[in-house]
Amino acid sequence: MSRLAYERYCDEITVQTEQLTAVLASGADPAATVATCPDWSLEELVRHVGRALRWTDQLVRTRATENIPWEKVPDTAGPDAKGDAVALGAWLTEAAALVTEALREAGPDAPVWAWNGESTAGFWARRMTHEVAVHRADAALTAGLSYALAPEVAADAIDEWLQIVQFIQRAGVHEAAADLRGDGRSIHLHATDAPAGLNAEWLVELAEEGVRWRRGHEKATVALRGPLTDVLLAFYRRIPLDTPGLEVLGERELLEFWLRRASFG
Repeated sequence: MSRLAYERYCDEITVQTEQLTAVLASGADPAATVATCPDWSLEELVRHVGRALRWTDQLVRTRATENIPWEKVPDTAGPDAKGDAVALGAWLTEAAALVTEALREAGPDAPVWAWNGESTAGFWARRMTHEVAVHRADAALTAGLSYALAPEVAADAIDEWLQIVQFIQRAGVHEAAADLRGDGRSIHLHATDAPAGLNAEWLVELAEEGVRWRRGHEKATVALRGPLTDVLLAFYRRIPLDTPGLEVLGERELLEFWLRRASFG
C-alpha cells in the first residue's frame, strides 16, 4: 500500500505538534480529563506525546538496534511546574524539532529498531505523524475545539491502524485481537468527502486466518459512512458511531465487536 512521502511525514510531525500546542494556548484547562483517554488529564496527554517524540528521537539519532528504556532518554519528564501551558508547549515544540531533525538526517531507509519488526526510520516518521495527529484530536475534543486533518493524512492513518491491528493479532500480544477472526464477515469504511484521486474506502475482512484488508468499494456485512476525518476518529474510538454525519449500514454489532477488540496492544 502506498504511503506518504517521507518528507511529508517529517513536515506533518511539525504541523500536528504546532496544532496540539495551539490547543494548550487556547486557554484549555491542562487539568481537564481527556474523555477519550480518561486516565489522563490534558497535561498528561501532552506529556505522553512529548515523551514519545523524545524517545523516537533517541532511537533514530542513535540508530538503535534494540529498545531504549524511557529512563535513558533525556528530558522525558517535561517541565517541573504543573499546569504551565507555556512551558509545556515549548517542551513539546522542542521535542518535535529534535525528532524531525533526526529523521531528516537519517533518511527513510536508515536501520532503526522498531517494535513491529519494520526497523527503519521511515516507520518512525509515519508512526509519530499519526501518534501526534490522533492525540491532537483527543486534545481538541477535550477543549471543545474543531478538528480537521488533511485527507491524505487521515487515509494513511486508517491504513496504519489496520496494519497495527494485523501485527497485534499475529504477534499475539493482546488477547482481544485474537477474536478478530471468522468466516469472512466484513466491514466497509466509506469516506463521503474524499477529494478526487484519493481512494478513501476500505474493506476489512475477518477471515479464518485473521484480519485482511484492502482499499476499495465493495459490499460488506456492515458499512461505516461519513466524512473521512469522522470515519477515522470513529474507527479509532475517539467519537461515537452515532455522531451526526456518520451512518452505519448493516450489522452494527459486527462493527461494535471490532471496536471493542481492535487494540494497539
